[in-house]
Amino acid sequence: MTVDELIGRIGPLDEEAMRQARLRQARLTKPRGSLGRLEELAVQIAGITGQATPRLEKAAITVMAGDHGVVAEGVSAYPADVTAQMVLNFLNGGAAINVLARQNGARVVVVDMGVASDLPSHPNLVVKKVAYGTGNIARGPAMSRAQAVQAILAGAEVALAEIESGMDILCTGDMGIGNTTPSAAIAAAFTGLLPGEFTGRGTGLDRSGVKRKTSAVERSLRVNRPDPSDGLDVLSKVGGLEIGGLAGAILASAAARRPVVVDGFISSAAAMVAASLAPQVRPYLIAAHRSQERGHDRMLEWLGARPLLDLGMRLGEGTGAALAMFLARSACALLAEMATFDEAGVSEKQAP
Repeated sequence: MTVDELIGRIGPLDEEAMRQARLRQARLTKPRGSLGRLEELAVQIAGITGQATPRLEKAAITVMAGDHGVVAEGVSAYPADVTAQMVLNFLNGGAAINVLARQNGARVVVVDMGVASDLPSHPNLVVKKVAYGTGNIARGPAMSRAQAVQAILAGAEVALAEIESGMDILCTGDMGIGNTTPSAAIAAAFTGLLPGEFTGRGTGLDRSGVKRKTSAVERSLRVNRPDPSDGLDVLSKVGGLEIGGLAGAILASAAARRPVVVDGFISSAAAMVAASLAPQVRPYLIAAHRSQERGHDRMLEWLGARPLLDLGMRLGEGTGAALAMFLARSACALLAEMATFDEAGVSEKQAP
Protein backbone atom coordinates (compact mmCIF):
# COMPACT_ATOMS: atom_id res chain seq x y z
CA MET A 1 0.00 0.00 0.00
CA THR A 2 1.21 3.50 -0.84
CA VAL A 3 0.31 6.77 0.85
CA ASP A 4 -1.67 7.80 -2.22
CA GLU A 5 -3.64 4.54 -2.15
CA LEU A 6 -4.40 5.07 1.53
CA ILE A 7 -5.61 8.61 0.90
CA GLY A 8 -7.73 7.46 -2.03
CA ARG A 9 -9.79 5.27 0.31
CA ILE A 10 -11.02 8.23 2.39
CA GLY A 11 -14.51 9.17 1.27
CA PRO A 12 -16.96 11.87 2.36
CA LEU A 13 -19.23 11.46 5.38
CA ASP A 14 -22.44 9.50 4.82
CA GLU A 15 -25.14 12.14 4.35
CA GLU A 16 -28.03 9.68 4.60
CA ALA A 17 -26.80 8.31 7.93
CA MET A 18 -26.50 11.86 9.26
CA ARG A 19 -29.99 12.71 8.02
CA GLN A 20 -31.45 9.69 9.80
CA ALA A 21 -29.52 10.52 12.96
CA ARG A 22 -30.88 14.08 12.95
CA LEU A 23 -34.43 12.77 12.47
CA ARG A 24 -34.05 10.46 15.44
CA GLN A 25 -32.51 13.26 17.54
CA ALA A 26 -35.61 15.33 16.82
CA ARG A 27 -37.88 12.54 18.13
CA LEU A 28 -36.05 11.79 21.38
CA THR A 29 -37.70 12.63 24.71
CA LYS A 30 -36.00 15.98 25.26
CA PRO A 31 -36.30 19.53 24.01
CA ARG A 32 -34.60 19.86 20.63
CA GLY A 33 -30.94 20.77 20.94
CA SER A 34 -30.95 20.36 24.72
CA LEU A 35 -27.95 18.01 24.68
CA GLY A 36 -25.87 20.56 22.78
CA ARG A 37 -22.54 19.36 21.43
CA LEU A 38 -23.43 15.74 22.23
CA GLU A 39 -26.14 15.88 19.57
CA GLU A 40 -23.73 17.30 16.99
CA LEU A 41 -21.15 14.70 17.94
CA ALA A 42 -23.57 11.80 17.47
CA VAL A 43 -24.56 13.06 14.03
CA GLN A 44 -20.90 13.48 13.03
CA ILE A 45 -20.10 9.93 14.15
CA ALA A 46 -23.15 8.65 12.23
CA GLY A 47 -21.70 10.27 9.11
CA ILE A 48 -18.25 8.85 9.78
CA THR A 49 -19.40 5.29 10.38
CA GLY A 50 -22.31 5.25 7.92
CA GLN A 51 -24.59 4.03 10.72
CA ALA A 52 -27.64 6.07 11.76
CA THR A 53 -27.27 4.83 15.36
CA PRO A 54 -23.55 4.09 15.74
CA ARG A 55 -22.10 2.27 18.74
CA LEU A 56 -18.50 2.70 19.88
CA GLU A 57 -17.71 -0.38 21.90
CA LYS A 58 -14.02 -1.05 21.30
CA ALA A 59 -11.56 1.84 21.63
CA ALA A 60 -7.81 1.87 21.05
CA ILE A 61 -5.42 4.55 22.26
CA THR A 62 -2.27 4.47 20.14
CA VAL A 63 0.64 5.93 22.09
CA MET A 64 3.43 6.36 19.56
CA ALA A 65 6.94 7.11 20.78
CA GLY A 66 10.00 8.66 19.20
CA ASP A 67 13.08 10.67 20.09
CA HIS A 68 14.21 14.00 18.67
CA GLY A 69 17.68 15.24 17.86
CA VAL A 70 16.63 18.83 18.57
CA VAL A 71 16.79 18.01 22.31
CA ALA A 72 20.50 18.85 21.93
CA GLU A 73 19.46 22.50 21.63
CA GLY A 74 18.16 22.56 25.22
CA VAL A 75 14.48 22.65 24.27
CA SER A 76 13.26 20.28 26.99
CA ALA A 77 13.39 20.25 30.77
CA TYR A 78 13.89 16.46 30.65
CA PRO A 79 16.75 14.41 29.15
CA ALA A 80 16.12 12.32 26.04
CA ASP A 81 16.39 8.97 27.86
CA VAL A 82 13.09 9.72 29.60
CA THR A 83 11.31 8.71 26.37
CA ALA A 84 12.39 5.08 26.75
CA GLN A 85 11.73 5.14 30.48
CA MET A 86 8.19 6.37 29.95
CA VAL A 87 7.53 3.75 27.28
CA LEU A 88 8.36 1.12 29.89
CA ASN A 89 6.01 2.88 32.30
CA PHE A 90 3.22 2.64 29.72
CA LEU A 91 3.93 -1.06 29.23
CA ASN A 92 3.84 -1.61 33.00
CA GLY A 93 0.49 0.19 33.27
CA GLY A 94 1.72 2.99 35.52
CA ALA A 95 1.20 6.13 33.43
CA ALA A 96 -1.74 8.53 33.43
CA ILE A 97 -2.98 7.18 30.11
CA ASN A 98 -3.09 3.65 31.54
CA VAL A 99 -5.26 4.82 34.42
CA LEU A 100 -7.69 6.67 32.14
CA ALA A 101 -7.79 3.79 29.67
CA ARG A 102 -8.74 1.40 32.45
CA GLN A 103 -11.45 3.80 33.60
CA ASN A 104 -12.91 3.94 30.11
CA GLY A 105 -12.40 0.36 28.96
CA ALA A 106 -9.92 1.24 26.22
CA ARG A 107 -6.86 -0.63 24.98
CA VAL A 108 -3.50 1.17 25.08
CA VAL A 109 -1.33 0.32 22.08
CA VAL A 110 2.30 1.36 22.68
CA VAL A 111 4.34 1.79 19.51
CA ASP A 112 8.08 2.34 19.13
CA MET A 113 8.29 4.53 16.04
CA GLY A 114 11.72 5.97 16.69
CA VAL A 115 12.98 5.64 20.26
CA ALA A 116 16.73 6.28 20.33
CA SER A 117 17.51 3.00 22.10
CA ASP A 118 16.50 -0.64 21.84
CA LEU A 119 13.66 -1.41 24.22
CA PRO A 120 13.28 -4.75 25.99
CA SER A 121 10.86 -7.06 24.24
CA HIS A 122 7.36 -6.94 25.66
CA PRO A 123 4.16 -8.62 24.48
CA ASN A 124 2.35 -5.28 24.46
CA LEU A 125 5.03 -3.31 22.59
CA VAL A 126 4.55 -2.81 18.86
CA VAL A 127 7.93 -2.18 17.22
CA LYS A 128 7.76 -0.10 14.03
CA LYS A 129 11.09 1.66 14.50
CA VAL A 130 11.99 3.71 11.44
CA ALA A 131 15.19 5.14 12.93
CA TYR A 132 16.86 5.74 16.28
CA GLY A 133 15.38 9.20 16.67
CA THR A 134 15.31 12.09 14.24
CA GLY A 135 18.01 14.49 13.16
CA ASN A 136 18.40 17.87 14.85
CA ILE A 137 15.90 20.01 12.94
CA ALA A 138 17.68 23.19 14.00
CA ARG A 139 20.64 22.08 11.88
CA GLY A 140 19.12 19.91 9.15
CA PRO A 141 16.17 17.71 8.22
CA ALA A 142 14.47 15.45 10.76
CA MET A 143 14.47 12.51 8.36
CA SER A 144 14.51 11.62 4.69
CA ARG A 145 11.35 11.74 2.61
CA ALA A 146 11.48 7.95 2.36
CA GLN A 147 11.54 7.69 6.14
CA ALA A 148 8.57 10.04 6.37
CA VAL A 149 6.62 7.75 4.03
CA GLN A 150 7.75 4.73 6.05
CA ALA A 151 6.55 6.34 9.29
CA ILE A 152 3.12 7.13 7.86
CA LEU A 153 2.64 3.64 6.46
CA ALA A 154 3.87 2.05 9.69
CA GLY A 155 1.34 4.08 11.68
CA ALA A 156 -1.36 3.07 9.21
CA GLU A 157 -0.45 -0.59 9.74
CA VAL A 158 -0.91 -0.20 13.50
CA ALA A 159 -4.38 1.31 13.05
CA LEU A 160 -5.40 -1.29 10.46
CA ALA A 161 -4.37 -4.11 12.82
CA GLU A 162 -6.57 -2.62 15.53
CA ILE A 163 -9.45 -2.22 13.08
CA GLU A 164 -9.14 -5.87 12.11
CA SER A 165 -9.47 -6.78 15.79
CA GLY A 166 -12.68 -4.75 16.07
CA MET A 167 -11.63 -1.19 16.94
CA ASP A 168 -14.56 1.24 16.64
CA ILE A 169 -12.77 4.47 17.58
CA LEU A 170 -9.13 5.60 17.58
CA CYS A 171 -7.61 7.91 20.17
CA THR A 172 -4.19 9.39 19.41
CA GLY A 173 -1.40 9.67 21.97
CA ASP A 174 2.33 10.39 21.94
CA MET A 175 5.56 10.16 23.87
CA GLY A 176 8.77 11.87 22.86
CA ILE A 177 10.97 14.20 24.87
CA GLY A 178 11.31 17.44 22.92
CA ASN A 179 8.38 16.76 20.60
CA THR A 180 6.59 20.05 21.22
CA THR A 181 9.45 21.67 19.26
CA PRO A 182 8.87 19.84 15.93
CA SER A 183 5.12 20.17 16.54
CA ALA A 184 5.54 23.94 16.81
CA ALA A 185 7.61 23.93 13.62
CA ILE A 186 4.92 21.93 11.80
CA ALA A 187 2.21 24.34 12.99
CA ALA A 188 4.22 27.41 11.97
CA ALA A 189 4.99 25.88 8.57
CA PHE A 190 1.36 25.11 7.74
CA THR A 191 -0.22 28.27 9.17
CA GLY A 192 2.46 30.74 8.09
CA LEU A 193 2.42 32.28 11.57
CA LEU A 194 5.55 33.20 13.51
CA PRO A 195 7.17 30.35 15.46
CA GLY A 196 6.75 32.28 18.69
CA GLU A 197 2.99 31.80 18.36
CA PHE A 198 3.50 28.07 19.03
CA THR A 199 6.42 27.82 21.43
CA GLY A 200 5.55 27.49 25.09
CA ARG A 201 6.93 25.91 28.26
CA GLY A 202 6.42 22.31 27.12
CA THR A 203 7.70 20.06 29.90
CA GLY A 204 8.25 23.06 32.17
CA LEU A 205 10.89 25.31 30.60
CA ASP A 206 11.80 28.61 32.22
CA ARG A 207 11.89 31.88 30.27
CA SER A 208 15.38 31.32 28.87
CA GLY A 209 14.39 27.79 27.87
CA VAL A 210 11.41 29.09 25.92
CA LYS A 211 13.74 31.50 24.12
CA ARG A 212 16.06 28.63 23.17
CA LYS A 213 13.08 26.63 21.97
CA THR A 214 11.73 29.51 19.87
CA SER A 215 15.16 30.03 18.36
CA ALA A 216 15.40 26.33 17.51
CA VAL A 217 12.03 26.40 15.74
CA GLU A 218 12.99 29.56 13.84
CA ARG A 219 16.26 27.99 12.72
CA SER A 220 14.52 24.76 11.71
CA LEU A 221 12.26 26.67 9.35
CA ARG A 222 15.08 28.80 7.99
CA VAL A 223 17.49 25.90 7.46
CA ASN A 224 15.00 23.39 6.06
CA ARG A 225 12.46 25.62 4.27
CA PRO A 226 9.56 23.11 4.46
CA ASP A 227 6.95 23.43 1.72
CA PRO A 228 3.51 23.96 3.35
CA SER A 229 1.77 22.62 0.25
CA ASP A 230 3.54 19.27 0.68
CA GLY A 231 2.76 17.44 3.93
CA LEU A 232 5.51 14.90 3.38
CA ASP A 233 8.05 17.68 2.93
CA VAL A 234 6.99 19.32 6.19
CA LEU A 235 7.05 16.02 8.07
CA SER A 236 10.44 14.97 6.73
CA LYS A 237 12.12 18.32 7.31
CA VAL A 238 10.78 19.44 10.71
CA GLY A 239 8.62 16.59 12.02
CA GLY A 240 8.99 13.48 14.15
CA LEU A 241 8.69 9.75 13.64
CA GLU A 242 5.87 9.40 16.17
CA ILE A 243 4.13 12.37 14.52
CA GLY A 244 4.34 10.61 11.17
CA GLY A 245 3.06 7.40 12.70
CA LEU A 246 0.06 9.19 14.19
CA ALA A 247 -0.65 10.87 10.85
CA GLY A 248 -0.72 7.44 9.21
CA ALA A 249 -3.00 6.02 11.90
CA ILE A 250 -5.38 8.95 11.37
CA LEU A 251 -5.47 8.39 7.61
CA ALA A 252 -6.03 4.65 7.96
CA SER A 253 -8.82 5.09 10.51
CA ALA A 254 -10.60 7.59 8.29
CA ALA A 255 -10.21 5.27 5.31
CA ALA A 256 -11.95 2.57 7.37
CA ARG A 257 -14.69 4.99 8.50
CA ARG A 258 -13.59 5.09 12.14
CA PRO A 259 -13.76 8.32 14.16
CA VAL A 260 -10.43 9.71 15.37
CA VAL A 261 -10.20 11.51 18.72
CA VAL A 262 -7.21 13.84 18.41
CA ASP A 263 -5.47 14.50 21.73
CA GLY A 264 -3.49 17.72 22.19
CA PHE A 265 -0.56 19.65 20.75
CA ILE A 266 1.51 16.83 19.26
CA SER A 267 -1.51 14.88 18.03
CA SER A 268 -2.84 18.05 16.43
CA ALA A 269 0.47 18.48 14.58
CA ALA A 270 0.04 14.93 13.28
CA ALA A 271 -3.54 15.74 12.28
CA MET A 272 -2.25 18.78 10.39
CA VAL A 273 0.15 16.55 8.45
CA ALA A 274 -2.71 14.13 7.70
CA ALA A 275 -5.06 16.95 6.65
CA SER A 276 -2.39 18.49 4.43
CA LEU A 277 -2.06 15.17 2.62
CA ALA A 278 -5.81 14.47 2.59
CA PRO A 279 -8.08 17.47 3.28
CA GLN A 280 -11.06 15.10 3.27
CA VAL A 281 -9.84 13.67 6.59
CA ARG A 282 -10.95 16.75 8.56
CA PRO A 283 -14.58 15.65 9.20
CA TYR A 284 -13.30 12.39 10.70
CA LEU A 285 -11.46 14.28 13.46
CA ILE A 286 -12.86 14.91 16.93
CA ALA A 287 -10.77 17.46 18.82
CA ALA A 288 -10.49 16.13 22.36
CA HIS A 289 -9.46 19.23 24.27
CA ARG A 290 -7.83 22.62 24.19
CA SER A 291 -4.27 22.06 25.32
CA GLN A 292 -2.55 24.54 27.59
CA GLU A 293 0.32 24.59 25.10
CA ARG A 294 0.77 27.94 23.40
CA GLY A 295 -0.79 28.12 19.93
CA HIS A 296 -2.97 25.03 20.16
CA ASP A 297 -6.04 27.16 19.41
CA ARG A 298 -4.44 28.22 16.13
CA MET A 299 -3.80 24.60 15.19
CA LEU A 300 -7.42 23.66 15.88
CA GLU A 301 -8.62 26.64 13.83
CA TRP A 302 -6.49 25.48 10.90
CA LEU A 303 -8.01 22.02 11.23
CA GLY A 304 -11.53 23.45 11.51
CA ALA A 305 -12.06 21.55 14.77
CA ARG A 306 -13.72 22.61 18.03
CA PRO A 307 -12.39 21.00 21.22
CA LEU A 308 -14.80 19.17 23.50
CA LEU A 309 -12.92 19.87 26.74
CA ASP A 310 -10.84 22.66 28.27
CA LEU A 311 -9.18 21.33 31.43
CA GLY A 312 -5.82 23.12 31.34
CA MET A 313 -4.06 19.88 30.38
CA ARG A 314 -0.75 19.50 28.54
CA LEU A 315 0.46 16.02 29.41
CA GLY A 316 0.00 14.29 26.08
CA GLU A 317 0.02 10.47 26.05
CA GLY A 318 -3.57 10.57 24.75
CA THR A 319 -4.96 11.62 28.14
CA GLY A 320 -7.29 14.28 26.75
CA ALA A 321 -8.44 11.89 24.02
CA ALA A 322 -9.24 9.20 26.58
CA LEU A 323 -11.53 11.61 28.43
CA ALA A 324 -13.20 12.90 25.26
CA MET A 325 -13.70 9.36 24.00
CA PHE A 326 -16.15 8.85 26.87
CA LEU A 327 -18.17 11.80 25.55
CA ALA A 328 -18.18 10.32 22.05
CA ARG A 329 -19.42 7.00 23.38
CA SER A 330 -22.04 8.74 25.50
CA ALA A 331 -23.29 10.78 22.55
CA CYS A 332 -23.84 7.61 20.53
CA ALA A 333 -25.48 5.78 23.44
CA LEU A 334 -27.92 8.64 23.97
CA LEU A 335 -28.89 8.61 20.31
CA ALA A 336 -29.41 4.84 20.28
CA GLU A 337 -30.90 4.19 23.70
CA MET A 338 -33.11 7.14 24.58
CA ALA A 339 -36.80 6.59 23.89
CA THR A 340 -38.60 8.64 21.28
CA PHE A 341 -41.75 10.53 22.20
CA ASP A 342 -43.81 7.84 20.48
CA GLU A 343 -42.02 4.98 22.23
CA ALA A 344 -42.37 6.58 25.66
CA GLY A 345 -45.93 7.79 25.17
CA VAL A 346 -44.84 11.33 25.99
CA SER A 347 -46.67 14.26 24.44
CA GLU A 348 -44.66 16.72 22.37
CA LYS A 349 -47.22 19.49 22.76
CA GLN A 350 -45.99 22.54 24.58
CA ALA A 351 -47.98 24.31 27.28
CA PRO A 352 -49.54 27.57 26.11
